[in-house]
Amino acid sequence: MDKIIEYMLAEDEGFGDITSNAVVDEGKDVNAYIISKDEGILAGINIIRDLFEEYGVTATFWLNDGVEISKNDLLISFKGNARTILLLERTALNLLMRMSGVASAAGKYVNLVKDCGVRVAGTRKTSPAIGKFDKYALGVGGADTHRFALDDMVLIKDNHIASCGTPLEALLKAKSNVSFSKKIEIEVETLDDAIDCVRHGADIVMLDNMSPNQVSEVLSELERLDIRQNSLIEVSGGITEDTILEYAGLGVDIISIGALTHSSRSLNFSLKIE
Repeated sequence: MDKIIEYMLAEDEGFGDITSNAVVDEGKDVNAYIISKDEGILAGINIIRDLFEEYGVTATFWLNDGVEISKNDLLISFKGNARTILLLERTALNLLMRMSGVASAAGKYVNLVKDCGVRVAGTRKTSPAIGKFDKYALGVGGADTHRFALDDMVLIKDNHIASCGTPLEALLKAKSNVSFSKKIEIEVETLDDAIDCVRHGADIVMLDNMSPNQVSEVLSELERLDIRQNSLIEVSGGITEDTILEYAGLGVDIISIGALTHSSRSLNFSLKIE
């Protein structure tokens, strides 16, 4: 994460902040602060503090990650070199606003199903290079991070199956080639494939792009066959605020939502120098 922030700063600075260097005295110290111009859940404030302090700027927390914030809330204050604060400003704000937006979206969905006993999860549909920041923000918002990277677990998707054969063939091949310490999840699109994969011990079976009626049919059949307890059941694919409660009420274990990271709105924050 530190290397990613270094790249962000280098990309933003280019060959130097010619504006600050032209109009701000080199040794001038100032007080500054970040305020919220939005409502939501704060995420990434400790990362921003560490960034400023690494460059010799003193940072003081006012609110911690995970708290609900409102318009005009004071989030963090700084004291240090004006040129340095201006150099860090946009990168710090972009990251803090993005992470808080992801946390806020996660918190909203988690709150919708808080009484249903289901876990809301993110996906790997994150912005390039900042996936770890998105995943951190998902956790702050109360959602499960799902996989951080491809080595976390086996997740057999449609393209793996297309390259291998049937879902069951892919599952059995994975079970024979992967350490027992790694969980195996497989994506299925039909009732028969769901039954086969649950029956043969997939840790998680993802019902992909199924309607609530189709999911209900799968769960009922697994119960009838007395194999429902064999696997966790995850649903995914186009689930929105309007439909999540319908899926959660069916008795699934996990609802994964790519929109938490690929479509969340950044919150609006502002850095001001006194």
